[in-house]
Amino acid sequence: MTKREQLFCLYFTLLRSGRDAAARSGYSLRPERTAAKLLQRGDVQREIERLTRAQAAERGETAAGLRRLAFGSVTDAMKLLLRDEWPNEEALEQMDFFNVAEIKRPKGGGLEIKFFDRLKPLEKLSQLCEAETAANGALPFYDALNKSARALIGSDADE
Repeated sequence: MTKREQLFCLYFTLLRSGRDAAARSGYSLRPERTAAKLLQRGDVQREIERLTRAQAAERGETAAGLRRLAFGSVTDAMKLLLRDEWPNEEALEQMDFFNVAEIKRPKGGGLEIKFFDRLKPLEKLSQLCEAETAANGALPFYDALNKSARALIGSDADE
């Protein structure tokens, strides 16, 4: 596969538009036709599937981090705040401070802990779910277009 074809696969995975993917990857002459031809090839389909799986894995990791920020525990930070003395290094390493944005020791003494805003990760999770739902809803449409194109040229062999 050429670099331009790999670029087409990447753009198609991101945009889910054959014409736009072909145009952005440098196929300026009849990008619709080029996209239709490329999408029929088995190696291109496999690369798009591989990139789609990788993209889904990244979304999964992102969603897991957002969930942890939105719903994670602040217990260890509160334990640190309420302790009379500073814990040793080993005890600190075992504590979970994922939801902590900032820890300060003011000059007057004590400890100041700021947590990440939980609403922002919830909003991002919502956007991520909406985008995934929209993308999954569009896939049957693209599959139907792909099958129609194959039927037009009479090659239903690679389903």
